[in-house]
Amino acid sequence: MKKQWCIPTVGSEFVACMEDVLDLYALPLDTAYPQVCFDERPVQLLGDVYEPIPTQPGQVRRYDYEYQRNGTANLFVMCQPLAGWREVKATRHRTKVDFAHCMKDLVDVHFPDATIIRVVLDNLNTHTFGALYAAFEPEEARRIARKLEFHYTPKHGSWLNMAEIEISILSRQCLKQRVGDDHQLRVITRNWTQQRNEQKATINWDFDVTKARTKLARLYP
Repeated sequence: MKKQWCIPTVGSEFVACMEDVLDLYALPLDTAYPQVCFDERPVQLLGDVYEPIPTQPGQVRRYDYEYQRNGTANLFVMCQPLAGWREVKATRHRTKVDFAHCMKDLVDVHFPDATIIRVVLDNLNTHTFGALYAAFEPEEARRIARKLEFHYTPKHGSWLNMAEIEISILSRQCLKQRVGDDHQLRVITRNWTQQRNEQKATINWDFDVTKARTKLARLYP
């Protein structure tokens, strides 16, 4: 089994997990060992009771204040900051099985030639190797697990996950509008993902271990 860092609280455990993630970010792009940040975001599905007034010259599209609740959905966001790549997967739920299928996609679809995929993620109880065994037969679960290495952000330190930056951009650019159903959500996120990937938009991350030891000195034992 690949190394899994303990779930941190404060002090040395927080520092250990933080520096592990920051050391990973300091490594150069390596196609054999891709660094992938993973996170998720809930989305409330809201449909229109009345047809919106279409866009006209000098006026944006206008919506009636009434809306219809259509439940919720979930977005899994995976990004490789150094390569300017991201993938967004819309699901109804965020169970262990949903997480396991995202990991299988990383291994078999997105990085089939990688030796090890280094995944940065938070300590949500579904984010474990055990999720693979909940979703697949043991032989298949083990095959996937052999290709993965999990690097957990500290508890209360999810801001260290660069996938949160992608989610913030996605939310600002796409999710301020009403999204009525799963199909519309998939179309919106697919178009956004395609455009960002074509631009090869990267993340300028400059917070490293040296800066952490200065700015967050209070957290060190």
